[in-house]
Amino acid sequence: MTGHLDKAASPSSSRKQRLKEFFVVSADCHVNEPNDVYSARIEPKFKDRLPRIEVDEKGRKWFVAEGIRPSRIREAPRDEAIDVGEFKQQAEREGARPHLDKTKGAMFQRQGGFGPERYEDMDYDGVDAEIVFPNKGLVNWQSPDPEHNVAMCRAWTDWAHETFSDSARSFPCACIAPADIPAAVKEVERVAALGFRAVMMPPLVRNGLGYNMPEYDPLWAALTETGLPLCFHAGTGKDPRTAMGNGGAILNFVVHAMNTVVEPVVQLCASGVFDRFPKLQFATIEAGAGWIPYTLWAMDHGARCHAFWVSPKLQDLPSGYFRRHGHASFESEPIGVELRRYLGPESLLWGNDYPHIEGSWPHSAEAIEKWSAGLGSDEVARIVGLNAAKLFNIPVPEAVGA
Repeated sequence: MTGHLDKAASPSSSRKQRLKEFFVVSADCHVNEPNDVYSARIEPKFKDRLPRIEVDEKGRKWFVAEGIRPSRIREAPRDEAIDVGEFKQQAEREGARPHLDKTKGAMFQRQGGFGPERYEDMDYDGVDAEIVFPNKGLVNWQSPDPEHNVAMCRAWTDWAHETFSDSARSFPCACIAPADIPAAVKEVERVAALGFRAVMMPPLVRNGLGYNMPEYDPLWAALTETGLPLCFHAGTGKDPRTAMGNGGAILNFVVHAMNTVVEPVVQLCASGVFDRFPKLQFATIEAGAGWIPYTLWAMDHGARCHAFWVSPKLQDLPSGYFRRHGHASFESEPIGVELRRYLGPESLLWGNDYPHIEGSWPHSAEAIEKWSAGLGSDEVARIVGLNAAKLFNIPVPEAVGA
């Protein structure tokens, strides 16, 4: 089926002019799917178990999904709504960067669609290509029922293929439900045949098995055979809105969302997975990168101090496996870019997290200028695009080079 986006669209905004020497790939973008993303594609027996909006007796709206507690939908007041077109026109008129008040969030609720305006937003922010992750679909893995996870993931992936298959700039990650390992293997093979360039799985799996367990070897074999990299997006596989009370929003963001990716990284790097599957590649998404240097040190320290108990015996220190197989995306985090001192610049991916409120869109050029201060042009080129292009097999224009 033909996708909705115009693959001939090309960047032309002043933001792109400021980044014109680079091929810019956002390794972390999101899409606001249509309301029927599941109902139009999922098996009938699951239709009464789909995510939905419920209104309580006080008229408040709640997002309800299987496996997580209901979350209240707080829509921005009309007088806080921002006209995106006017904002962009003002920026171009003034030749400056008007401040966008992210605390209101209205602009970000309205963006992230899958029509031509998506490319307009990419152009405005100076982005040439993007890796697309779900919005509604971030709950694909929340149910404790593996069969439900499989159905949700497949429905979302089918919609993404319908929508983006003809795009030369937007590349969605296929959603894989790892709790049912045989079904996951079949789905990896299916999405590879459809032309997907990557898959995503949750950092945490609700089947009692960690990714360090040998039961997952058939899945690693399938990913190796197809050449698809594996993405762990922060905050998936569990309810990321676990904390309540004072400071709950910050606790949820730091502890129950971003911090979740640490476990699968250690599981893979400490368990011999890469000794058995030396071509497997993975990336953590939307979790920043500042945590990685300490994690690498801690893994190696543990491997040395507890060597007597470590099983299986590894051919390398855990940090060595990350250096050869791991990548991490960050947005505007100044600490994250320091990872290049430990690993070189090849492991870093940049993403603007469009259209999420914690991301750098629509100020990515400014964000890149800040965190890249003092870096050479070659390093910046790798981080803002060439690393992602290599990992996700995205063609790089000859004028830019690899």
